[in-house]
Amino acid sequence: MPRPLCLIIGHGPGLGAAYAQAFMDAGYDLALLSRSGARFEGRAQPGAEVAASPCDAADPAALSRVLDQVTRDHGPPEVMIYNADLAMFGTLDDLDEAQFEQSWQVAALGLYTAARKPGRAMAVRGSGTIIVSGATAATRGQDWTTAFAPAKAAQRILAQSLAKQLGPKGVHVAYILIDGVIDTADTRADFAKGKPDDFFIQPARIADTAVMLTRQDRSAWSFEIDLRPFGETW
Repeated sequence: MPRPLCLIIGHGPGLGAAYAQAFMDAGYDLALLSRSGARFEGRAQPGAEVAASPCDAADPAALSRVLDQVTRDHGPPEVMIYNADLAMFGTLDDLDEAQFEQSWQVAALGLYTAARKPGRAMAVRGSGTIIVSGATAATRGQDWTTAFAPAKAAQRILAQSLAKQLGPKGVHVAYILIDGVIDTADTRADFAKGKPDDFFIQPARIADTAVMLTRQDRSAWSFEIDLRPFGETW
């Protein structure tokens, strides 16, 4: 029996790699898209196929071309994970209009383009799952999230709109609201330097939740699910 395909838009170190490993272990082939074209470096299952392609999610024409190529080469995805992100942090004085727009293009426009391709194909087929990696910034702004929060808020509302459009057609759209600092080499070396292990949210555990969402019975689908370390203030 052929393995189903999981398409990950925004593959790379940290959460993207964790998604890839979790769905590989769950029995999926992988199509991995990222600006760098990063390849899968995890544990491959016997007989599994993995394809990695460079793609800028903020460029609708480029993203559309790559999505069409993935479908031609590997068939339609059963699961699409939108994990593309741009951590554009700063205040009103730190950022310009181009940076603000770029943050929105990655978070919201890229998701819209992806939904018009695999999302509509899933609706025609009557099955599939779309998972979006979200953030607490989607629900409230801070002085340093002047660009990031509006972009993530737009993404969250777009995901909700997609859920209401595609859900009745058999497509499960889910938004994972990540309320915590993801454990990566970059976060440990930068703004979370010196924090204890319990401070971080483990990317593999986020990925476990994504796999769980694909297995929910349609009589009890989740749209938004929030994840945070047990000691996180909220």
